[in-house]
Amino acid sequence: MYRFFRELCEKWLRIPPEPEPPPGDETSARVFRAAPKYLKYLRVMWGIRNGVALLAVMIPLTVISIALAANREGTAAAVVAGVESLVLGILICQALLSLALVQLDYEKRWYLVTDRSLRIREGVGTVREITFTFSNIQNLSVTQGPIQRLLGIADLKVETAGGGNTAGQQQHPGLNLHTAYFRGIDNAEEVKQLISACMRAHRDAGLGDHEDRDLQKVETAAAVPVIDVLGDVLVEATALRRAAEATR
Repeated sequence: MYRFFRELCEKWLRIPPEPEPPPGDETSARVFRAAPKYLKYLRVMWGIRNGVALLAVMIPLTVISIALAANREGTAAAVVAGVESLVLGILICQALLSLALVQLDYEKRWYLVTDRSLRIREGVGTVREITFTFSNIQNLSVTQGPIQRLLGIADLKVETAGGGNTAGQQQHPGLNLHTAYFRGIDNAEEVKQLISACMRAHRDAGLGDHEDRDLQKVETAAAVPVIDVLGDVLVEATALRRAAEATR
């Protein structure tokens, strides 16, 4: 049943297949996925949300039904009981649908890392794919809530420069284009160390964005004439000093 639901969602929602590796050496590409315990975490959160919703709706209806039955208002009590059954059926269908979406959301998470950049894809209804180059990453941090700690999973937060109110955020309110998460992984420290090592290697090699390299070339080209002039001045000064010593 779930397999049919998944194929239907992939077709109707046009969920793309496995993402391509981000820029970099494809032989260095590594794929990380959310841990199986992350699915347990999502199911726990699903149970809490749906349990609260069920209690919030059913308790008032049950109290009303009991009160009407106690006052011998049989017709009204029957109507409330019918409404209660209908609402319960809707809530059960909604809960089952959301549970299937939780499973699909877990399966459609991709975390890819190469020697130059990383790419994260997540989402079902709205698919979000974001790519960061190591030259732009400014901060890595691991976050872990109580339930995550109990399950042995964590989220790795990746932040880049320019986290202010950019044009991209104005076009997509509520979407932070400078922050991404490796959600629900059980090797957060390992992934953090891998990315940190790639960042160090990237910066030690003098690699950066194309704009940074172009700017460096311009600065180098501008510095060459200055070096030539200084060299000529040094030669002339040396010649003058030798001439002065010869006339003594």
